[in-house]
Amino acid sequence: MTPSAPPPGAVTQLLARAASGDSGAVTSLFDLLYRELRGLAVSAMRAERGNHTLQPTALVHEAFLRLADDTGSLESRRHFFGVAASAMRRILVEHARARHAAKRGGHAPRVSIDDVAVAAPDTLDPVDLEALDAALSQLAAHDARQARVVELRYFAGLTVEETADVLDASPRTVKRDWQMARAWLRREMSRAASPSA
Repeated sequence: MTPSAPPPGAVTQLLARAASGDSGAVTSLFDLLYRELRGLAVSAMRAERGNHTLQPTALVHEAFLRLADDTGSLESRRHFFGVAASAMRRILVEHARARHAAKRGGHAPRVSIDDVAVAAPDTLDPVDLEALDAALSQLAAHDARQARVVELRYFAGLTVEETADVLDASPRTVKRDWQMARAWLRREMSRAASPSA
């Protein structure tokens, strides 16, 4: 997220106006948060292939179109950015699936969960985005907060502190969840890659 964040309460006020049917509030919300959303999109696309057909600006617009229909259910800036990260994840996974299907047997885009922020010494081997999405969905069934931490850090590129703010958790909790989630994903994706193991 950018240092030039909107004034406290501005997003919540716009979300409340949007919930009451003010369509102008949705446009104002987009204008107010565009730079931050674009920053999220750039972070989300960091691990994508260089010739990706989807660019950060298009990812922002697609994510916002999906969010615009749900602004009435969003309660705060924190909630908005959590949902935006989920929307970007879904869009990137849909693109990966469509590209993979179009190639019929081609290689899926390779990404690494450790490309975000400070890579751990025990890095995860690159995996395809579809495998990561499937493993992340399994993780969510076991520990929803850990899955959200991965989604926010990996797909939205948020720092530990920004993730802690969105989740209303301490940075220490986010660091612990991040470490545990990466280990869990590494194990599950290794099992999926070699089913006989």
